[in-house]
Amino acid sequence: MRFSHFAFLVVAVFCLAGFMTSKPEGNNVSKARPLILEKGEGERRVWRVEDFQAPFILKVDPRNGGSRHMVFGTEDLAPGETIPTHKHPGSDEILFLQNGVAKVHLDEVIREVHGGTTVFIPSGSWISVTNVGSDPITTVFVFSSPGFEDFMRAASVREGEKMVTLSQTEADAIAKTHSHAVIYKEP
Repeated sequence: MRFSHFAFLVVAVFCLAGFMTSKPEGNNVSKARPLILEKGEGERRVWRVEDFQAPFILKVDPRNGGSRHMVFGTEDLAPGETIPTHKHPGSDEILFLQNGVAKVHLDEVIREVHGGTTVFIPSGSWISVTNVGSDPITTVFVFSSPGFEDFMRAASVREGEKMVTLSQTEADAIAKTHSHAVIYKEP
C-alpha cells in the first residue's frame, strides 16, 4: 500500500512539473497542426473602427493551426468601404480579391481590378483598396510572417461579442504597440 502512494506521488509530481513548464494557455501558441476549414470556419472577428465594422476570419496563424511562419485569412469589404492606406514593415502580403470591382493603390500604381485579381504587396509598400462595385468583395490575405494578426485582434472583437468602437486613445495605443507589423498613413 505504501508503494502505491509513493508511485502516485511520483506520477503526480511529474505531471505537475510538465504542467508548470508547458506554454501558457492564454498565448495559445502550439506545435503546428493540420487544419481543414470550410468557407465560414476560423476565428470570426469584426473590426471596432468607426464606420468600418467589416467582418474577417483568421484561419491560420500561431493561434489557429500553430503556424510560426505565415498568416492566412479572409475579409469582406462592403460596397464603398476602403481598407485605408497602410504598409507592413516586416512582412510581404498577398491579397486575392475573389469577386467584385475594386480600386487598388499600390505605391504609385492605381488600378481598377476585378474578381480573381492577385495583388502582391512587398514589405514596406503602401496599399489601399476601395470597393467601387455594388457587391461585397471577399478578399483572401496571406502574410509571409506573423505579426499583423495581433494588431487585428487588438482592434476587433470576436463575432457576437459586444461591439464598442475604439476611442482615439485606444487606436493610438494599438497603433504604437503594433508599429512593427503595420503603419497607417495619416489622412
